[in-house]
Amino acid sequence: MAALAAYVDGVGLLGPGIGDWPAGARLLAGETAWVRAPTVLPAPERLPSPERRRTGTVVRLALAVGLEATARAGADPAALAAVFTSSGGDGQNCHEICQVLASAERHLSPTRFHNSVHNAAAGYWGIATGATPASNALCAYDASFGAGLLEALTQVAVEGTSVLLVAYDAGYPEPLHRHRPIADAFGVALVLAPAVSAASQARLSASLSDAPGDGMAEAALDALRLSIPAARSLPLLAHLARRTSGRVVLDYLDSKRLAVDVSACR
Repeated sequence: MAALAAYVDGVGLLGPGIGDWPAGARLLAGETAWVRAPTVLPAPERLPSPERRRTGTVVRLALAVGLEATARAGADPAALAAVFTSSGGDGQNCHEICQVLASAERHLSPTRFHNSVHNAAAGYWGIATGATPASNALCAYDASFGAGLLEALTQVAVEGTSVLLVAYDAGYPEPLHRHRPIADAFGVALVLAPAVSAASQARLSASLSDAPGDGMAEAALDALRLSIPAARSLPLLAHLARRTSGRVVLDYLDSKRLAVDVSACR
């Protein structure tokens, strides 16, 4: 596979003990220690009140990191094509649907149904921002971040336009949690551009690799990386936080990993 390249113009981040990208950057640069705490999700203020009441964890998570990334890039969220990627979508909503279907009533609400589709976050993004460019919604189990990054980079290369990548995951309640244990909510968003600009933080060039994936030096952060699929992004985010150039190998498929060459812009 030929290398795919783009510039990172903005980053959004939210996860356990990480409130936004500046806090995450200080942590990943080794300036502060990570203190595990439940992920705190902001209210989706950009949504009209009826839609706001219907949103679940993954929608609020995706909106929060997507809006942070576009704001930090100085980009209009309504003008960006987008790629949304998640290993499982809304686990809480899935749990609620299963409970209803296992009951005697079996009356499923329309809200539960329309939140059950995998592209629900993309739909709410369009409502919140007024975005009309195309959006894709992907799922590749634990490889979902890598699959989303490849899709977004491909779109940048083919279309010659900026693309927003949003990767997000949240946990399932029991009894589903014991079969698919996801530790907490974690989301990351990148605004990827075809050309360098004043907003550009780094240039990424990605290709498939047989090399083993990189972990995090700190054991607690590596455990976080392994406990939430979207957190497989952490080794790449660490390079961006430190503003260093080099190669990082991200977990992807069992037989292939994703090698990303990072060249800092500033």
